[in-house]
Amino acid sequence: MVRLLGVIVLALLIAVAALSYRVYRLEGYALPRNVPELATPRPITPRGDLGSNEKSRIAIFRKSWGSVVHITTLDVRSDPFHRTALEVPKGTGSGFMWDKHGHIVTNFHVIAGADEARVTLPDHTTWPARLVGQSPRNDLAVLRIVGAAKRLLPLAIGTSHDLAVGQDVVAIGSPFGLDYTLSTGVISGLGREIQGAGGLPIGGAIQTDAAINPGNSGGPLLDSAGRLIGVNTAILSPTGTSAGVGFAVPVDTIARVVPELIAYGHEVRPVMGVELADDELGQRLGISGVLVLRVLPSSPAEHVGMVPTRRDPASGEIVLGDVITQIDGAPVKSAADVYLVLEKHRAGESVVVAMTREGAPRTVSVVLANNVAG
Repeated sequence: MVRLLGVIVLALLIAVAALSYRVYRLEGYALPRNVPELATPRPITPRGDLGSNEKSRIAIFRKSWGSVVHITTLDVRSDPFHRTALEVPKGTGSGFMWDKHGHIVTNFHVIAGADEARVTLPDHTTWPARLVGQSPRNDLAVLRIVGAAKRLLPLAIGTSHDLAVGQDVVAIGSPFGLDYTLSTGVISGLGREIQGAGGLPIGGAIQTDAAINPGNSGGPLLDSAGRLIGVNTAILSPTGTSAGVGFAVPVDTIARVVPELIAYGHEVRPVMGVELADDELGQRLGISGVLVLRVLPSSPAEHVGMVPTRRDPASGEIVLGDVITQIDGAPVKSAADVYLVLEKHRAGESVVVAMTREGAPRTVSVVLANNVAG
């Protein structure tokens, strides 16, 4: 019995010690009780006025967030058991108001492959959207909502050709639909080339270190005056998070392409009227330049006598067509190079095309036309 009591007392002592240790761990040390002055709240330290940079960022956000929207895309799938159609969420992204007519600009990859899209405005109202036009190669798309004219606040449009590395930028997005995010940074590079849809490059892209999350795709990139200078379109990061380098389609491209998407449904590009060979084919053939496979009938290229690749009727052998080596003095080594040079021009303008035909150099002046037909 004595031994049992000893064991019980020892267990109680161990329990008390453990409880004391837990109190010590949680509170740091045992506080004396009933000391009123220890319960007095610490005084708040007043701060001075906000810095000028902080005020500027706050002003830009307050001025611009009301122009940013949240976009939800849907897939329509059939239910074989109930013979009904189901709307299944596909993805989300951001966009911004272009004009008072209800046009919303976003990335092409935000709406690509979706059956339907809905736009949530800053007042949390949601509107069905219709696809007006798209330019996959520039990763741009235009949606339209009807009946919300009084709720629309278009962004001010800036320019991108006069940007400088080191300028402050602000990226705004609506990745979660009911709130908005702001990230700041600087322009860390200009004239970058990033991959667009269909394997064609987006030229003149803006590089920034401002954090761009996947849900911010399609949102605006603004300068320190609150003007639109780009559309956030991609991040380059090993993990796919915003910890890498962000890119934006430049506003000079947007200002040219968006009106064309609204008017025609697609980008109106200046063309010569030729079909070019894949770069891999040119490399296999050892060609230094871009091979012309086909010349379209009644095209500017046909008018100046450009020659396509063809089969010799007598021998059956393939005869290579003209090989474009330069346009306006700029060397071209791929089909992408040709597109990037031509998009700096408009229909009706002339370009000087240097090429070789069966090894002999030639130069022609081509008046560009529009691809209005799509």
